[in-house]
Amino acid sequence: MDLSVTLAGERPLHLKNPVITASGTFGYGVEFAPYGDLTSLGAIVVKGLSLKPRSGNPTPRIAETTSGMLNAVGLQNDGVENFVRHTLPRLPWQELPVIANIYATEPQDFAELGAILAAEEGIAALEVNISCPNVKQGGILFGQDPRLAAAVTKAVRKAAPNKHLMVKLSPNVTDIAAIARAVADAGADSLACINTLSGMAVDVRSRRPRLANVIGGLSGPAIKPVALRCVWQVCNAVSIPVVGLGGIASAEDALEFILVGASAVQVGTANFFRPDFAFDLVRELPKACEKLGVHSLEELRGSLRV
Repeated sequence: MDLSVTLAGERPLHLKNPVITASGTFGYGVEFAPYGDLTSLGAIVVKGLSLKPRSGNPTPRIAETTSGMLNAVGLQNDGVENFVRHTLPRLPWQELPVIANIYATEPQDFAELGAILAAEEGIAALEVNISCPNVKQGGILFGQDPRLAAAVTKAVRKAAPNKHLMVKLSPNVTDIAAIARAVADAGADSLACINTLSGMAVDVRSRRPRLANVIGGLSGPAIKPVALRCVWQVCNAVSIPVVGLGGIASAEDALEFILVGASAVQVGTANFFRPDFAFDLVRELPKACEKLGVHSLEELRGSLRV
């Protein structure tokens, strides 16, 4: 079965299959090489990159929850220059797309990151994390305001005109479709939907939060119904491709996202409890399609009957 996907647009991104690893759950990619063939995947999204190295939040910064997990890692990373110099050459970027997730707190810093990565042949696309606080707007998240989300998208688009630009949307908004339209109009080639839900966990015995940061991002199977709703709404709001993610833990989960309109999927939390999950998902997708009598992903994509 042909699983290939093209995220179409002015700067199309070609994938041999729809399985992409989600940022922050797969390290830089090289860490998971012992568990499978990286080149068998559709693409890899590396952990969030900032201009300077970040040590992240204090521990504990991961807590298990019912059907999921909370994380407040704080975007720990080596910084974009270290990644470009030392890590990118170790990735098989000639054989699969490497997508760089970028993080900043001001549009001009997003633009600087975009410019640095636009110069790298080994980077196929940029994924813009707009679930970040805008320090000049009192800490409001870029992804919670259509104007701010559009401003970041425009800044990166101008700085990296030759790269496919994916914007990762936050579910922590009143109207995710409005944010999607704003970034699509601002030059995004595709959207990733969704980032984590804001949540917290507490220990009734110690009367303390389970995360040192108190609040963290909820991911895993618990958020799949929210993610499916968001993907369906966004696919009906914009004409650019949407990549669905949030709680995918089986091949059938992945096909549900394609059914509501997603062009491809990202897998995240499942990588923590099964490091070989993404590789296995590539093998299981054709079998799951066969059981459903589906002969191509295009046959299933967006065919939800409502």
